[in-house]
Amino acid sequence: MKQRFFMVAAVFFFGLMLNAQQIKFEEYNLPNGLHVILHQDNSAPVVTVGVMYHVGAKDETAGRSGMAHFFEHLLFEGTPNIKRGEWMKIVASNGGQNNANTTNDRTYYYETFPSNNQQLGLWMEAERMRHAEINQIGVDTQREVVKEEKRLRMDNQPYGNLFTAVQNNLFTNHPYHWTTIGSMDDLNAATLDEFKDFYKKFYAPNNATLVVAGDIKTDETKKWIEEYYANIPKSNISPKKFPQDAPITQEKEVTATDANIKLPAYVFAYRTPSNKEKDSYALDMISSYLSDGKSSVLYKKLVDKEKKALEVMAFNMGLEEAGVFAFLAIPMGATTKDILQADIDVEIKKLQTDLISEEDYQKLQNQFENQFVNQNSSIQGIAHSLANAHVLLGNTNLINQEIDIYKSVSREDLRNAAKKYLNSNQRVIINYVQEKK
Repeated sequence: MKQRFFMVAAVFFFGLMLNAQQIKFEEYNLPNGLHVILHQDNSAPVVTVGVMYHVGAKDETAGRSGMAHFFEHLLFEGTPNIKRGEWMKIVASNGGQNNANTTNDRTYYYETFPSNNQQLGLWMEAERMRHAEINQIGVDTQREVVKEEKRLRMDNQPYGNLFTAVQNNLFTNHPYHWTTIGSMDDLNAATLDEFKDFYKKFYAPNNATLVVAGDIKTDETKKWIEEYYANIPKSNISPKKFPQDAPITQEKEVTATDANIKLPAYVFAYRTPSNKEKDSYALDMISSYLSDGKSSVLYKKLVDKEKKALEVMAFNMGLEEAGVFAFLAIPMGATTKDILQADIDVEIKKLQTDLISEEDYQKLQNQFENQFVNQNSSIQGIAHSLANAHVLLGNTNLINQEIDIYKSVSREDLRNAAKKYLNSNQRVIINYVQEKK
């Protein structure tokens, strides 16, 4: 009886958490095209000011990869009103923290301050949008920073360029072909005028979403937004059509090398639909079913029980125009690639043929509900989710509705997605092996 009481209490408490997670917000556009999202939560004296620009690695041109990520660094160089090297100092001295990140599809900047410094955050992001300093000193300085980042995170890191090999081979025409960090040769070749043109084109209000979340007074916030942003001119940016890749209809196998590894890694990668498609949600759930946690299908079989793999995972990465679903396996001992491939194919076939059990399905639903709660458990997380839902998914209220999409994915939907996208003739096999000296 006592155990049942605690189970009922837990379900009730979790239900309250989900209800509490309904995020209220207001959104509107300024005449110059800036999209504004406001979320008021006065429970803690904290405010996040974030700006998401709809520009990522896919918006670069061939021969100039890495530009979007480069600006993630370059735009901390300063403005006419913020001296070079002062950006971080201003934020820290006012009790704040800040960061930026870039993906294939967008670039996001944010500051989190005590709420009495909200106006400072709004002013700083307006400075960045209005007239960031783009000069040769900044370009030369940040070029070295990016080179060091690439060496540290990719070139000198075991398996650091593995996903580069996936992108290079899964996409050929689409700019998803190159990585976010890009090519150092491309960045070295870019002229100062090209950097200025990139800024002028993409860092404009009609290509941006401003989100202010936390301990705000809405009328006061709107007044500051009007004051700082309303007269920033829009840019000439038109919808971009990206070159598309023909469907993969025949299995392709390639080899990539890495001087930093001793054990090979084998990747079985599939091109999948945009993150706006319901099938992308189904593939998220399939990847969790297969390899999320020690009780997952592939981990339990290949790592825990049969000791065939040192590491095994399935992951789904939904992008704005397409997606990547991939299996990664690092063999244990004398296990060959063919053995790992056969075992993975067996699990794919099961997914394509049979429905997963009700117990496993409920476990998946619980995992995604928990994920939903966690990603919006802070003001900083809510700000990012709001911006991301508007910019990349086209519906700000998906911050509240995405969990319902996952709930609507049935066991039949999981089987159908596996049958549609995870076939051997639709994949690229990447043998990621040690570079011979």
